[in-house]
Amino acid sequence: MPQASHFLETLLHLMRLLRRSYDARAEAMGLTLSRARALTTLSRMDGTTQADLAAALEIEAPTLKRQIDALERAGFVERRPAEGDGRKNALFLTARGRDSGIVDFTRRMRADLVAGIPEGDLAVAHSVLDRIAANIARLDRE
Repeated sequence: MPQASHFLETLLHLMRLLRRSYDARAEAMGLTLSRARALTTLSRMDGTTQADLAAALEIEAPTLKRQIDALERAGFVERRPAEGDGRKNALFLTARGRDSGIVDFTRRMRADLVAGIPEGDLAVAHSVLDRIAANIARLDRE
């Protein structure tokens, strides 16, 4: 069990380092990791609803609402009535959101984070993390 505990502590430490590093670099663009992730995902789903974007990000809708509110205030995103259902809003990147460079920044950072790690090692790591995620889901159902 000590090895498992050490692995999980390392994983948590890694997440803190990643968030701190990303936030420091994205701060110049007025973004945080969470907001940048929402923007990057929205860039692939422009015109989607908040509910669908929250599902894609695997976060709760109220959490996303706060992020979208901040992104809208900063001029990265706009809400428009959804076609066919005036009760819902569709989300769109604004010109600032499209031109912010955050999507390219995110792609570059992701590539830099795994630079020098062989594909086979990344595949094994991905498999291990998928199993941990499945275990978390199983525990949540119990």
